[in-house]
Amino acid sequence: MPRRFSAALLFALAACSPTLDWRELHDEASGLRMTFPCKPDRAEHRADFAGASRVLLAQGCEAGGLMFAVVQSDLGDAGRSEQALQDWNRATLANIQAQPAQRSHFVPRGALDLPASQRVRAQGRRADGSTIESQAVYFARGTRVFQAVVYAKAMRPEAADTFFTGLGFE
Repeated sequence: MPRRFSAALLFALAACSPTLDWRELHDEASGLRMTFPCKPDRAEHRADFAGASRVLLAQGCEAGGLMFAVVQSDLGDAGRSEQALQDWNRATLANIQAQPAQRSHFVPRGALDLPASQRVRAQGRRADGSTIESQAVYFARGTRVFQAVVYAKAMRPEAADTFFTGLGFE
């Protein structure tokens, strides 16, 4: 994903909230259930992704010094999911100039169990040089691929855990 998209997405999705007020949401198009700590804004953007120009749908918000986002795209072909998730993971780490990341397998209920379905923890730098911590998960269902991510100056692991365990399909 181009750097300009990631930066634009972060600004487009920012919404202020002083506390973590968890709520469950359901995306009817994909069937994904999500738990956000604030009311997410929605954005749609076309970008070069997985070898073609695709629509990326995003929901996200900012609360308690953390930014939360879920981004998805329909590839039209489930056979492309593994490579798309790997590429998305690499692009996200490159975008924040990440140090080596910790990885673990992550498959929300109802998602495909792919090798690239992972939870990734990393430290990196913003464009202004300040440090940033991120935790992201990558997963797929059918022809759709997903990334859920938390960015923070100082990560709150319990908030990231709550956000990621709230992901799943019916």
